[in-house]
Amino acid sequence: MIYRKLYMEKILPFIDTPFVKILTGVRRCGKSTILNMLKEKLRENKIPEEQIISYNFDSLEYEDIDTASKLYREVKSRLAKGKKTYIFLDEVQEIDNWEKAVNSFMVEFDADIYVTGSNSRMMSGEISTYLTGRYVSFRIYPLSFEEYLDFRKEYAQPAELYTEFKRYIRMGGFPALQQKEYTQEEAYTVVKDIYNSTIFTDIVKRNQIRKVDQLERVVKYTFDNVGQTFSALTLSKYLKSQNRQMDPETVYSYLNKLENAYILHRCSRYDIKGKEILKTQEKFYLADSALRFAVLGYHEDMVSSSLENIVYMELLRRGYDVYVGRLDGAEIDFVAVQKDEKIYIQICERIEREETGRREYGNLLSISDNYPKYVLRMDEMAGGNYEGIKTMHVADFLLSNQY
Repeated sequence: MIYRKLYMEKILPFIDTPFVKILTGVRRCGKSTILNMLKEKLRENKIPEEQIISYNFDSLEYEDIDTASKLYREVKSRLAKGKKTYIFLDEVQEIDNWEKAVNSFMVEFDADIYVTGSNSRMMSGEISTYLTGRYVSFRIYPLSFEEYLDFRKEYAQPAELYTEFKRYIRMGGFPALQQKEYTQEEAYTVVKDIYNSTIFTDIVKRNQIRKVDQLERVVKYTFDNVGQTFSALTLSKYLKSQNRQMDPETVYSYLNKLENAYILHRCSRYDIKGKEILKTQEKFYLADSALRFAVLGYHEDMVSSSLENIVYMELLRRGYDVYVGRLDGAEIDFVAVQKDEKIYIQICERIEREETGRREYGNLLSISDNYPKYVLRMDEMAGGNYEGIKTMHVADFLLSNQY
C-alpha cells in the first residue's frame, strides 16, 4: 500500500476520540485502502486483532446484513469483552438506516467507529438527526498528481516529469490503474466499469430511475461540456433541439444525483467586484478526467478543459472553495478561497498567439487586489513572472506547496 499522507495526517488525530469518522468519495478513489491503513496503524499501536472488526458491504459475504437492526446484532455479537472495539464499516450506505445502528454503537458500546460511503446523501438527512455533533467527515479524492508519481515510482518506470503529466491527463488518478502498466484501452475499460457501477448502483438502483437513457444523455452532455458554463435550462433546450424532451426540473434532478454520487462537482460563478456568488450558468467538473475519456473516448481537443478539471480537483484537495470568476464580462477560470487567502488562476494549454496572451494575462491584470495570480500552461516556455503574475507549467503548480 502506498501511504496516502494527505488523508492519514487529517484522520489520525481523531483516533480514540468520541466522533464517528466518515470517509466519503467517488467509488474506487481509495477509501477502503485508507481504512486498511488505519487498521495497520492500530496494529502498530499494539491493538489486538479481536478488538478490530470490519465489514465491506459491497461484498456478497455481508449481503444478508441489510438493515440497521441486523447490523446492530452482528456488531454486538463481535464486541471485545471489557475492551474498546474498533469498528470499520466500508460502503455503509448499502445498509438501510445505518445511522441508527451507528448511533447505538456510540451510545451503548465502548467503540471507535470508522465508516466510508460513495454517496453524499449519507452526509445529510437522518445523519443530522442521529449523529449531529458526533461525527467528523473526510473527503477522499482520486490520486493527486503528486500521489500518482509516488505510485509510478513504486509500480513502474516513470518517465520525465512532463511526459508523466501527459499520461496523468489521459489515465487519471484512480489508484487501481497505477498499480500495473495498463494500456490506454485497458485503463478505460476499468474506468468504464467504475462509471457503470456508480451510475447503476448509486444512482439508478438507489433512486429507482426508470428512464436510464435520459440520465445517460445528461451524463454525456455534461462530460462533453466540462469547463463550459450552462444551466439545467440550457441542457433542456439542447436536448429539445435533438428531439429529446426533458424539462429543466428533471435535468436538475439528474445533475443533483450525479453530484451526490461524486461523479460531478458543481462550480458556481463569483462576481469579483460585487463579491457575491452567482446562481446561474455554473460549470461542472468530473471526479477524475479519465471518466470523461472512458465514456466519450479520448481526443486531443479535450486536453485544455481536462487541465481545468485537474487543477479544480487539486484545489478542492487542498481545502479551497473554488469558483469561476466574473469581472466586467470577462471570465477568470478559478477564484480559490481559503479562510483569508485567495488566489486567481487562468489556464491554457499553450500561448501561441499574442491575442491569447493578452486575454489570459489581461483578465488577471484587471483585478485590482493584491492576491496571488497565476497563468498555468502546458508549453515548455511556462515559467517566470509578467507584471506580478506568476507563470507556471501546470505540473509544477500541482507539485508546488507555495500557494
